[in-house]
Amino acid sequence: MMVVGSPEQSETALLAGEVACPHCSAPLRAHGHASTRTVRGLGQERLTVRPRRARCGGCGRTQVLLPAALALRRADTVEVIGTALAAKAAGNGYRTIAAGMGRPVSTVRRWFRRAPEKHVHWLHEQAVKHAFSLNPEILADLKQWPSLLGRSLNILAGAALAFNRLARAELPPWTVIGYFTRGNLLSPPLRT
Repeated sequence: MMVVGSPEQSETALLAGEVACPHCSAPLRAHGHASTRTVRGLGQERLTVRPRRARCGGCGRTQVLLPAALALRRADTVEVIGTALAAKAAGNGYRTIAAGMGRPVSTVRRWFRRAPEKHVHWLHEQAVKHAFSLNPEILADLKQWPSLLGRSLNILAGAALAFNRLARAELPPWTVIGYFTRGNLLSPPLRT
């Protein structure tokens, strides 16, 4: 699985042979699509997506090109999950967050379980790495947060805004954060 910022741009790059295999660096070629799925956005918004699948001409491995606005193996967008994590970092409980977002309590509780301390440290590393490469001043002017999760999300938001300024783009901040975290705003689900 590879996270791509824009499905349209990645499709153009894929057809031009400009997307490299993460395993052997040979160009990827279009190879159909992954399963169609419907993902929940904020409120009642629903997105129906059918991610592109690509095959490597060198090693033969296949990759699904997941749009950055989507979270890996989740039925909600990065924006929804990120908003819930930000509310948690602000001190709200999972029941309050679930009620405010119109999601089942069990879903929000499961999201929070997929953000254990080890994963939050990984998010912080990704945040600092991207902020430093885009605009190191972000790291000097940070709002104080009582938790590492809040600090990490704050740095990621600053890095997303810096990315948009430098790229002269208007991507939603949560989409950029989804790209920075490679679809793993939450730690990957345990495989059974």
